Amino acid sequence: MEPEPLAKSSSDSPSLAPARRKIDGPVPPETHIELTFDDNRAVSSLVGQYGQHLALLERRLNVLADSRGNLITVAGSRDGCEAARRVPEGLYARAERGDDLTQGEVDGAIRAVIAQGSLFDFDPKTARSSFEEINLRKRPVRARTAAQDAYIRALRRHSLTFGIGPAGTGKTWLAVAYAAQLFERKEVDKIILSRPAVEAGERLGFLPGDMREKVDPYLRPIYDALYDLIDPRIVERALQTGEIEIAPLAFMRGRTLTNAVIILDEAQNTTLMQMKMFLTRLGENSRMIVTGDPSQVDLPNAQPSGLAEATRLLEDVEGIALIRFSAEDVIRHELVQRIVAAYERAAKRPQSDKP
Repeated sequence: MEPEPLAKSSSDSPSLAPARRKIDGPVPPETHIELTFDDNRAVSSLVGQYGQHLALLERRLNVLADSRGNLITVAGSRDGCEAARRVPEGLYARAERGDDLTQGEVDGAIRAVIAQGSLFDFDPKTARSSFEEINLRKRPVRARTAAQDAYIRALRRHSLTFGIGPAGTGKTWLAVAYAAQLFERKEVDKIILSRPAVEAGERLGFLPGDMREKVDPYLRPIYDALYDLIDPRIVERALQTGEIEIAPLAFMRGRTLTNAVIILDEAQNTTLMQMKMFLTRLGENSRMIVTGDPSQVDLPNAQPSGLAEATRLLEDVEGIALIRFSAEDVIRHELVQRIVAAYERAAKRPQSDKP
C-alpha cells in the first residue's frame, strides 16, 4: 500500500509548486519523520520557493516531503527518510545565517548524504557536510559530489593535478576557486590562465586588440568563474598589474613559471608536443591544474590529443593526481546529466549496434 500524500503546505502555490511524486517501484515499509526548527525564515529557505527544494529531495531520495510553518515532514522508507533528514539538518545553520540556499546547494547536500552512507560520521550540528570546501573572501565554494571532494583534496596535496571529465562537472570552476584561494592568501604571486585556441591555429596576430582581447573568446568560462569568485575590481586590477595573466598556449614556450598557479583549460585540444611543452614549464612553488574533456577533441586532421597521452603516461607518477569525473558529477541542470549519460552509453556500445 502506497503512503498517502502529505498535506500541502500553505506556502505551496497550486499552479507553480512542483508536483508531488509517488514513490517508484515496490513500496517499502513506511516511516514518518518530523523535523522542527526554531527559525521560520530559515525553514522557508530550506523549503525553497514554491517548495522546489522539497521537490528535489523527493525526486533524489524517493520520499514524500512537506512543510508547515517551522515543521518539515518526510515519509517513505527508513533509509530514505534517514537520508532526507540529514539534508535540512545539515543546511539549517547556513539558512539561519542568511546564506542563499540555491537549488544547486541543496542538490550538493543531497549528493553528499548519498555518498556518505555509513563511511562518514555525520554530525547534524555542523554547518557543512563532510565534503571539502574552498574558503574565499567573497563566499565559500563547496564540493557537491564525491569526485569534486577528491578533486579539491588532490589540488591541495599535489603540484600537478588533472581533472578529466564531461562538461558541467566543475573541473574548471574548482580549479579557478583553488587558484583564487592561494592568490588571496598570498601563497602565490600570480594566476596564469591558458587555453589552446584551436580555431585560430594558435596564430592570434591577425586578431584585433591586445593579447587579452585576442584570447578573450577562448577564456570566457575562466573569466566568468574569476568574476564570480573574486571581487571584479580586484580581478581588473590584477589583470592590469599582471598578477592574473592570460597566456595563450603558443606563448608559453621557453618560460619557467614560479610562485604561480597555472591553469590549462580545454586541454583535450592540445597536441602531443604542446602538452609536453606546457607540463615542463612548472617551476618552484607553483601548482599546475590541467582540465579537459576527452570526448570533445576539436584538433584538426584527427591529430592525437596531448591530454590523452599525458594521462596515459603520467597516471602513476608520484606527485601527480588524476581525478576522473563522470555523468554522475554533472551539477548543471538535471537534463544535462541525463544528456551526458546518454552519450556515454552510446560511446560504450559496440560499433555494430550504432545506427
